Amino acid sequence: MLNITNNKLHEKVDLLQYEAGKKVFNERNQKYFNRFLIAFGIILILILFLPWTQTVAGTGYVTTLTPDQRPQTIQSPIPGRIEKWYINEGDYVEKGDTILHISEVKNEYFDPKLVDRTGDQIKVKESSQDSYKNKIQFLTNQIDALQQEKSLKIDQAQNKLEQSKLKFRSDSIDLEAAKTNLEIAERQFERARTLNEEGLKSTTDLENFRLKLQETQAKRVAQENKVLASKNEIINSRIELNRIEAEYNEKVSKTQSDRSSAESALYQTQADISKLETSYANYDTRRGLYYIKAPQSGYINKAIKAGIGESFKEGEPLVGIMPSNYDIAVETYVAAIDMPLLHIGEEVRVQFDGWPAIVFSGWPNSSYGTYGANIVAIENFISANGKYRVLLAPNEEDYQWPEDIRIGAGASTLALLEEVPIWYEIWRQLNGFPPNYYTPESATKTKESK
Repeated sequence: MLNITNNKLHEKVDLLQYEAGKKVFNERNQKYFNRFLIAFGIILILILFLPWTQTVAGTGYVTTLTPDQRPQTIQSPIPGRIEKWYINEGDYVEKGDTILHISEVKNEYFDPKLVDRTGDQIKVKESSQDSYKNKIQFLTNQIDALQQEKSLKIDQAQNKLEQSKLKFRSDSIDLEAAKTNLEIAERQFERARTLNEEGLKSTTDLENFRLKLQETQAKRVAQENKVLASKNEIINSRIELNRIEAEYNEKVSKTQSDRSSAESALYQTQADISKLETSYANYDTRRGLYYIKAPQSGYINKAIKAGIGESFKEGEPLVGIMPSNYDIAVETYVAAIDMPLLHIGEEVRVQFDGWPAIVFSGWPNSSYGTYGANIVAIENFISANGKYRVLLAPNEEDYQWPEDIRIGAGASTLALLEEVPIWYEIWRQLNGFPPNYYTPESATKTKESK
């Protein structure tokens, strides 16, 4: 009853006369209740000192341990149009099995004999290449012949020059002899004239000496002409030598120019052949891309591009595939404040969506329906959801994970940290403090070994 009046009922009415009053105000009941309160308080105090495992909670989903085991989409590296499907959704395919056939949508690849025609162009270019090689060889032989002919002509001109020099020397000697004869004739004429004037020589003898003098002068002049002619022959021989040198240098230069042009054409042909061979390889490889094949064994999830005649661009996903052989793992996300508390190799308890579980976060050994895992990778950059990604692998020493679990299923995780008393955990939760930071022994040993 509410105490809203100054009239005290228990002073006017004796409550002990009623059965209920007797039970309530019985001293024996009060003694039991007090004992119960004392026992409950002692148990509560003892519970506060029980060990409690600190945990870091996270949510994620089931994935695979390695990237090549995760679901993927199959794309075509070239644009095309769907012509025929060889599989249905849900079918199992082996690596290399044909999934669908596509056709070209670019007009430069419509020719069905494009590869063969490119091969014919390569053969024609190779024949042209051989022709240029033969031409270069012929021009090289021609240059060698011109060099030999030039050498012979130069030797011939050198010999003629030497002959002209010898003739010039011989004519010069004859000229000196003619000069000597002229001097002798002049002295004889002078003596004859002196004797004639003295009357010792006749006029006839004087005329004979005069005639002999004139003949000697004529021989000298003739010999001088021969010397000049010989000297002119030397000059002509040198001119001929220079002419031969210039003529054959011009012929060799022209032939070398023709050879250089042939070599340039040969190199251009070789470049054309290389381009055609690249085009041939590209066309041949492109022809093999008309059949989209499975990159690995697995199950076809979904046909992203369906129907016949539907066009698509290069790199556009066509069909999804799930590998048949994979190692299951869990991808979970933790808050940034808990990130420094996690280390590679630490134990984690995992609860899968759809599997019944009773979870005591502080007493993992008493939980039911959770499975053991270990941290194998911690992302160093924050994800788009504002948390850090942590990859978990099954703990081989714990219970085996469910076989029927599927990739993409939801999961809740509890990373097991340090053990603390319950009173400390309550105090930490009330004050909003993070779990205790500590370094596991495995991480310490790793740092010491480094």
